[in-house]
Amino acid sequence: MKSLALLTGLLFAALSVAAPAWANPAPAAAAKGDPAKAQKIVNDVCGACHSTDGNSTSPAYPSLAGQSPEYIAKQLREFKSGARKNAIMAPNAATLSNEDMLNLAAYYSAQQPKPRLAKDAALVAEGQKIYKGGNAGSGVPACASCHGPAGAGIPVQFPRLAGQHAKYVESQLKNFRSGDRANDGGMMMRIIARKMTDHEMKAVAEYISGLR
Repeated sequence: MKSLALLTGLLFAALSVAAPAWANPAPAAAAKGDPAKAQKIVNDVCGACHSTDGNSTSPAYPSLAGQSPEYIAKQLREFKSGARKNAIMAPNAATLSNEDMLNLAAYYSAQQPKPRLAKDAALVAEGQKIYKGGNAGSGVPACASCHGPAGAGIPVQFPRLAGQHAKYVESQLKNFRSGDRANDGGMMMRIIARKMTDHEMKAVAEYISGLR
C-alpha cells in the first residue's frame, strides 16, 4: 500500500508540474498599428519614394499599397537590424520605433493598389508559364504556390506581388540569387533564384507587373 501511495504521489506531482504547459494561453494576436499616426512620416519621408498612396511611380522603388502589414513591418525591422541591406532604407528605418513601423505598415496596407499593364506580351506568356507551373527541368517551383494565382500573397508568410514594378521584382530576384538579399527565412527564395536564368527572372517579373 505504501508503494502504491508513493507512486500515486509521484504521478500527481508530475502532472502538477506539467499542468502549466497545458494551460498556456493561445499566442496573442499580432500588434496592430494606427494608420493616422503614420501620416507625418509618410509625408516627410516615405512618400518621396513610395508615394503617399503607396503606388510608387519609380520602378526602382516598390509599391506598398495593399501589401500585408505583417510583411511591411518585418521588412522595416530587418532594414533597421541590418538583416536586409539597403543604402537608402537603412538610415530611414534606423530612426523608426517599433510603433512607427506598425503604424506605417497599417497605413500602406490600407491603401488601394493601382493596376498596371505589362508591356511585353511575349515575356508575359513565358512568365505566366513559370509563375503558374514552374520549370520542372531546373527545379523551379510555381510562384503561384506561395504568392497565389493572382499574386495576392499569403499574409504573414508570403508577400503580395500583383502589380509590382517589373524592374523591382527582377532586381530582388537577382539580389536573392547573389545573396545580397538574405532575409528569406529558410533560404527559400535564394535557393529558387539560383535555379533561374536572367531571362526567366525578367519574364516572371513582367508577368507579375500585370497581375491584379
